[in-house]
Amino acid sequence: MSIKGKGYIVGAYEHPLRKAPDKSVAQLHAECAKGALEDAGLTKGDIDGYFCAGDAPGANVWSMANYMNLKLRHVDSTDMGGCSYLVHVAHAAEAIAAGKCNVALITLTGRPNSEGSSGTQVRDRGVNLPDAPFEMPYSPVTVNLYAMAAMRHMYQYGTTSEQLAWVKVAASHHAQHNPRAMLRNVVTVEEVINSPMISDPLHRLDCCVVSDGGGSVIVARPEIAKSLKRPLVKITGAGETTKGQMGGEVDLSYSGAVWTGPRAFEEAGVKPADIKYASIYDSFTITVVMQIEDLGFCKKGEGGKFVADGNLISGTGKLPFNTDGGGLCNNHPANRGGMTKIIEAVRQLRGEAHPAVQVKHCNLALAHGTGGSLGHRHGSATLIMERE
Repeated sequence: MSIKGKGYIVGAYEHPLRKAPDKSVAQLHAECAKGALEDAGLTKGDIDGYFCAGDAPGANVWSMANYMNLKLRHVDSTDMGGCSYLVHVAHAAEAIAAGKCNVALITLTGRPNSEGSSGTQVRDRGVNLPDAPFEMPYSPVTVNLYAMAAMRHMYQYGTTSEQLAWVKVAASHHAQHNPRAMLRNVVTVEEVINSPMISDPLHRLDCCVVSDGGGSVIVARPEIAKSLKRPLVKITGAGETTKGQMGGEVDLSYSGAVWTGPRAFEEAGVKPADIKYASIYDSFTITVVMQIEDLGFCKKGEGGKFVADGNLISGTGKLPFNTDGGGLCNNHPANRGGMTKIIEAVRQLRGEAHPAVQVKHCNLALAHGTGGSLGHRHGSATLIMERE
């Protein structure tokens, strides 16, 4: 079953806070849900489907459903890390097409900034994981795992630190226009590569921000979407997968986007060259370079050259990306960047991005997310949306 045209994103809301020490995670979820409902012109009583991931209190649906007093016919707590929310949008469209729900609420929030979380800390993901006995003795941390992927890409394809830095430079050019972005100063390639080395070859400015906050989107069946007074953002294609160590055939030079991208493009009936705007998961600069290649925007190994010289900057580059400043400059709530990727894509399709970064005639957008780590196991999800 294709989800093309089966669901529309009718509401989108990004929480304004980047540090929220006086708010609970549950409260942030509820505030994001309220914001998305108001954006859509719907009420809480219209919601009959709810989707959340491991960032929700209790890592389940029922705690937040109870907190928000939702009356539901369909629930989904798929957790794929940072790309969970792109998966949720696709699953919501599937559920709507199957008659399981009419209006699906999707929320993400967290407080890693207030709680002192960092990509330089070892994350305990549970004692029963099959990989834990083999990996935890080496104290893997997020930035090291991505640095391994960056080092491999440099070795295999000749990618340089200067090329990676252009990703951050582009993000900073966009963030200067976002009053809520954590980092609003425009930076240069030299400033990126001269920032402190965190894990060779990644510098501090190659890394995303750590922020509180979150966001929410609402997916509705076509009849409901067309009855609302909002621009129509139609879901046209999606793909989801996981990539691991493949029984020992480890290859860190590519991501799961090599599978999710083609599936999403095929379902949507479009090509990478048709995309006017791309929200690309940017936990680190290398994440962007690899995903741009794997999604088909350039040949494998040429991502470094593709992103160089401002090619990602709206108004001048071939592929405007992350026009809110992305995770590198604006917001990376709960250490999960997928929700904000959807929200900015919706803004672009509606024509509601900041005028300085709004892509002209933006009628087709892509959002792609990664969850987990490129260095060992991760999930990937691609979503293609069209302005109708």
